Amino acid sequence: MTRPTPRLVLAAYMQGVFPMAHPEEEDRIYWYAPDPRAILPLDDFHISRRLRQTVRKAPFEITVNQAFADVIRACAEPREDSGLTWISDELADLFIELHRMGFAHSIEAWEDDRLVGGLYGVAIGGFFAGESMFHRATDASKVCLVHLVQRLNDRGFALLDIQFLTDHLTRFGAIEIPRVEYEERLQKALTIPARFADDPPFS
Repeated sequence: MTRPTPRLVLAAYMQGVFPMAHPEEEDRIYWYAPDPRAILPLDDFHISRRLRQTVRKAPFEITVNQAFADVIRACAEPREDSGLTWISDELADLFIELHRMGFAHSIEAWEDDRLVGGLYGVAIGGFFAGESMFHRATDASKVCLVHLVQRLNDRGFALLDIQFLTDHLTRFGAIEIPRVEYEERLQKALTIPARFADDPPFS
């Protein structure tokens, strides 16, 4: 079986498809394009009053792309409820390579020089695929999400893909849209010359 490469993963995202590993099947990687598709509208992002107050207090130091490998390894830790993770070692290595190429990015939350939260995803043009997040301190991942949305809006992004709808993200305004509509939004977003980070991707 042909193993996925970073370029193949990028091509898949540009077609509305994303990878997930199945640890119960020897970490075999599958490809998904759910219908409906979940997105977090950048122009209708909901922040609770309590979280807004937390962000104002700035309990964490927030950085960008300073600890990508640490973030993805933390996100890959097995979930408490299932003991499983969809991020295999192979998939983590692929995202780390995409980070080196300038396409995958992380936002980190620090407390006394300790990494206590973060998220990561893939950016192509004005499209950002939010992949996973973690927290080791209350509200750390939520604060990272607030900073992510602000950054995407400030830099002209048009689409924040979250793949599957969850109760947690619904509170922030996440919605589901038909796959056809998602693919239309995706193709428009890919034409936008937005940059998540100041350094351009490597060739």
